[in-house]
Amino acid sequence: MTTPDYDTDFYAWTQAQAAALRAQQGEALDWAHLAEEIEDMGMSQRHAVQSHLRVLLLHLLKWHNQPERRSENWLHSMANAQIEIETYLDENRSLRRELPGFVARAYPQAYRLAVRETGLPTVTFPFACPWTVAQLLDPEFLPPKLG
Repeated sequence: MTTPDYDTDFYAWTQAQAAALRAQQGEALDWAHLAEEIEDMGMSQRHAVQSHLRVLLLHLLKWHNQPERRSENWLHSMANAQIEIETYLDENRSLRRELPGFVARAYPQAYRLAVRETGLPTVTFPFACPWTVAQLLDPEFLPPKLG
Protein backbone atom coordinates (compact mmCIF):
# COMPACT_ATOMS: atom_id res chain seq x y z
CA MET A 1 0.00 0.00 0.00
CA THR A 2 1.31 3.44 -0.88
CA THR A 3 1.26 6.26 1.60
CA PRO A 4 -1.38 8.85 0.71
CA ASP A 5 0.06 12.13 -0.49
CA TYR A 6 -0.49 15.29 1.56
CA ASP A 7 -0.98 17.44 -1.55
CA THR A 8 -3.32 15.17 -3.50
CA ASP A 9 -5.51 13.48 -0.87
CA PHE A 10 -5.35 15.38 2.39
CA TYR A 11 -8.08 13.35 4.12
CA ALA A 12 -6.42 10.02 3.32
CA TRP A 13 -3.11 11.52 4.44
CA THR A 14 -4.61 12.54 7.82
CA GLN A 15 -6.01 9.05 8.38
CA ALA A 16 -2.72 7.38 7.51
CA GLN A 17 -0.79 9.77 9.76
CA ALA A 18 -3.19 9.19 12.68
CA ALA A 19 -2.83 5.42 12.26
CA ALA A 20 0.98 5.72 12.15
CA LEU A 21 0.96 7.88 15.29
CA ARG A 22 -1.23 5.40 17.16
CA ALA A 23 1.01 2.53 16.09
CA GLN A 24 4.09 4.62 17.00
CA GLN A 25 5.53 4.08 13.53
CA GLY A 26 7.86 7.05 13.31
CA GLU A 27 9.24 6.03 9.92
CA ALA A 28 5.74 6.31 8.40
CA LEU A 29 5.20 9.84 9.64
CA ASP A 30 5.40 12.90 7.40
CA TRP A 31 7.11 15.00 10.06
CA ALA A 32 7.30 18.30 8.16
CA HIS A 33 3.63 18.33 7.21
CA LEU A 34 2.56 17.10 10.65
CA ALA A 35 4.41 19.98 12.30
CA GLU A 36 2.80 22.43 9.87
CA GLU A 37 -0.68 21.05 10.53
CA ILE A 38 -0.23 21.20 14.30
CA GLU A 39 0.87 24.83 14.04
CA ASP A 40 -2.14 25.56 11.82
CA MET A 41 -4.46 24.00 14.40
CA GLY A 42 -3.11 26.38 17.03
CA MET A 43 -3.45 29.34 14.70
CA SER A 44 -7.07 28.44 13.99
CA GLN A 45 -7.81 28.66 17.73
CA ARG A 46 -6.24 32.11 17.85
CA HIS A 47 -8.13 33.19 14.76
CA ALA A 48 -11.45 32.01 16.23
CA VAL A 49 -10.96 34.05 19.41
CA GLN A 50 -10.03 37.15 17.40
CA SER A 51 -13.00 36.65 15.08
CA HIS A 52 -15.47 36.44 17.97
CA LEU A 53 -13.83 39.48 19.59
CA ARG A 54 -14.27 41.42 16.35
CA VAL A 55 -17.99 40.56 16.26
CA LEU A 56 -18.41 41.51 19.92
CA LEU A 57 -16.58 44.81 19.44
CA LEU A 58 -18.50 45.64 16.27
CA HIS A 59 -21.86 45.16 17.95
CA LEU A 60 -20.78 47.07 21.05
CA LEU A 61 -19.72 49.99 18.86
CA LYS A 62 -23.03 49.94 17.02
CA TRP A 63 -24.98 49.50 20.28
CA HIS A 64 -23.39 52.56 21.86
CA ASN A 65 -23.58 54.76 18.78
CA GLN A 66 -26.93 53.77 17.27
CA PRO A 67 -29.37 53.52 20.18
CA GLU A 68 -32.32 53.88 17.82
CA ARG A 69 -31.26 50.73 15.94
CA ARG A 70 -30.64 48.49 18.96
CA SER A 71 -32.07 45.03 18.57
CA GLU A 72 -32.36 41.70 20.32
CA ASN A 73 -30.21 40.29 17.51
CA TRP A 74 -27.31 42.51 18.56
CA LEU A 75 -27.72 41.36 22.16
CA HIS A 76 -27.79 37.72 21.09
CA SER A 77 -24.75 38.23 18.88
CA MET A 78 -22.78 39.87 21.70
CA ALA A 79 -23.74 37.19 24.22
CA ASN A 80 -22.90 34.43 21.73
CA ALA A 81 -19.51 36.00 20.98
CA GLN A 82 -18.71 36.16 24.71
CA ILE A 83 -19.72 32.51 25.17
CA GLU A 84 -17.61 31.41 22.20
CA ILE A 85 -14.60 33.38 23.43
CA GLU A 86 -14.90 31.88 26.91
CA THR A 87 -15.28 28.39 25.44
CA TYR A 88 -12.10 28.78 23.39
CA LEU A 89 -10.25 30.22 26.36
CA ASP A 90 -11.41 27.40 28.65
CA GLU A 91 -10.15 24.86 26.13
CA ASN A 92 -6.96 26.79 25.32
CA ARG A 93 -5.92 28.44 28.58
CA SER A 94 -2.63 29.76 27.24
CA LEU A 95 -4.55 32.05 24.87
CA ARG A 96 -5.83 34.10 27.84
CA ARG A 97 -2.52 35.89 28.17
CA GLU A 98 -2.78 36.93 24.52
CA LEU A 99 -6.17 38.63 24.91
CA PRO A 100 -4.83 42.21 25.06
CA GLY A 101 -3.05 41.63 21.74
CA PHE A 102 -6.16 40.02 20.24
CA VAL A 103 -8.24 43.05 21.24
CA ALA A 104 -5.57 45.38 19.83
CA ARG A 105 -5.82 43.57 16.48
CA ALA A 106 -9.60 43.05 16.45
CA TYR A 107 -10.63 46.57 17.47
CA PRO A 108 -9.35 48.41 14.36
CA GLN A 109 -11.15 45.81 12.22
CA ALA A 110 -14.38 46.27 14.19
CA TYR A 111 -13.93 50.03 13.96
CA ARG A 112 -13.67 49.88 10.15
CA LEU A 113 -16.68 47.58 9.92
CA ALA A 114 -18.72 49.83 12.23
CA VAL A 115 -17.98 52.86 10.06
CA ARG A 116 -18.90 50.93 6.92
CA GLU A 117 -22.06 49.31 8.33
CA THR A 118 -23.45 52.40 10.05
CA GLY A 119 -22.44 55.09 7.57
CA LEU A 120 -21.50 57.25 10.56
CA PRO A 121 -18.39 59.45 10.42
CA THR A 122 -15.19 57.89 11.72
CA VAL A 123 -15.04 60.46 14.53
CA THR A 124 -18.23 58.93 15.96
CA PHE A 125 -16.28 55.95 17.22
CA PRO A 126 -13.35 55.92 19.64
CA PHE A 127 -10.07 55.44 17.81
CA ALA A 128 -8.82 53.06 20.52
CA CYS A 129 -10.83 50.36 22.23
CA PRO A 130 -12.70 51.97 25.14
CA TRP A 131 -13.30 48.67 26.97
CA THR A 132 -11.01 46.52 29.04
CA VAL A 133 -10.56 42.82 28.40
CA ALA A 134 -12.35 42.14 31.69
CA GLN A 135 -15.35 44.19 30.55
CA LEU A 136 -15.48 42.45 27.19
CA LEU A 137 -15.59 39.02 28.84
CA ASP A 138 -18.06 39.99 31.57
CA PRO A 139 -21.60 38.82 30.66
CA GLU A 140 -22.98 41.50 33.00
CA PHE A 141 -21.21 44.17 30.95
CA LEU A 142 -23.54 43.63 28.03
CA PRO A 143 -26.16 46.32 27.75
CA PRO A 144 -29.42 45.57 29.53
CA LYS A 145 -32.19 43.70 27.75
CA LEU A 146 -34.45 45.84 25.60
CA GLY A 147 -37.89 46.85 26.82
